[in-house]
Amino acid sequence: MKSFAKPGFTLVELLIVVVIIGILAMIAIPTFQDTKGKAMKSAMMSDLRNLSTAEEGYLFDHDSYTASLTAINYNASPGVTVTVSAATASGWSASATNPQSAPVTCAIFHGNVPALAPATIEGVIDCR
Repeated sequence: MKSFAKPGFTLVELLIVVVIIGILAMIAIPTFQDTKGKAMKSAMMSDLRNLSTAEEGYLFDHDSYTASLTAINYNASPGVTVTVSAATASGWSASATNPQSAPVTCAIFHGNVPALAPATIEGVIDCR
């Protein structure tokens, strides 16, 4: 007896595959977003560490800190905005933001300047 069935997938089999792919996507997309947010936060923290090094180099040469990022030849990572809020002869404070990681802001302060939220401990970068 000869079978006339054509080889291939049935509609039910194809629907099952589509449902499985959808479930995997529902699991993977939030995980990817979380990983992307952590990467942006790491970039902001790295930029503040680099700024700290640049500020200390400027202090060594000029006996004062500076609020001018161009004076210390400092460039932030793409998408990251670094702002020096205060810079005196005895200390400085700065924050970093990234519009894609909103509402996360990282901050650091050194020396005799008011703490800049969310940083609460001198020399320690904090993000919220």
